[in-house]
Amino acid sequence: MSYKVAIVTGAAAGIGAACSRRLAKEGVAVAVLDLDAERCADTVKVIKDAGGTAIAVGADVSNRASVKAALEQVREQLGPVSILVNNAGVTDFTPFEELTDERWDFIYAVNVRGIFILTQECLPDMKAAGWGRIVNISSSSAQTGAINMIPYSSSKGAVVTMTRSMAQEFGPWGITVNNIPPGSVMGTIMSEANRERFQIPTEVLLQTIPVRRMGEPDDIANACAWLCDERSGYVTGQTIGVNGGRVVT
Repeated sequence: MSYKVAIVTGAAAGIGAACSRRLAKEGVAVAVLDLDAERCADTVKVIKDAGGTAIAVGADVSNRASVKAALEQVREQLGPVSILVNNAGVTDFTPFEELTDERWDFIYAVNVRGIFILTQECLPDMKAAGWGRIVNISSSSAQTGAINMIPYSSSKGAVVTMTRSMAQEFGPWGITVNNIPPGSVMGTIMSEANRERFQIPTEVLLQTIPVRRMGEPDDIANACAWLCDERSGYVTGQTIGVNGGRVVT
């Protein structure tokens, strides 16, 4: 098959759905993956209606057997995987002293182990092709920290350091690995949960963003598509902040 195949996790809605649509627009065949394949139907329909190629895939990214089964489906229906967007994640707002071991382990299972499993299982396809693109979606809270979000922000910090190490280890096979930490993106489950919980007025939030607007899922998707392209082949191990300037490095 001449086209490239991508897996986008957490792709039923929000940033994952936007990344799926954008990659499909670039001619990539996309496996739209979420915990429940039925939740991916709308994203797949939009892609197909626009003339793209996509399938819905269900998997628990923290469970290797589930991921292996999903990859069998992807390879059978689309072909070997050359692009992986690790977007799936869960958040938490529990005060540190109230956290349980179980809650901590759950956050890390999805946000960190999920990336480990997906990447490890897709790596043979990329190595065989001598080409691959991995984009990890972290969070600006990994850069700034966040009150009552210690397991979430620290797990996303792990994603940043995993990206740097993966880039160095996988580079000789033509595989790049980069990280996007979004900030203040409208229309995502996590951003809406943040706004509702902390009751931050939009006008106050906008004062913390130099470009004076909230982000959109497509802002992240545009950066993701570039990082998955031939044009970014000399970019690896990088954190590409797409946050309107909220975090300046």
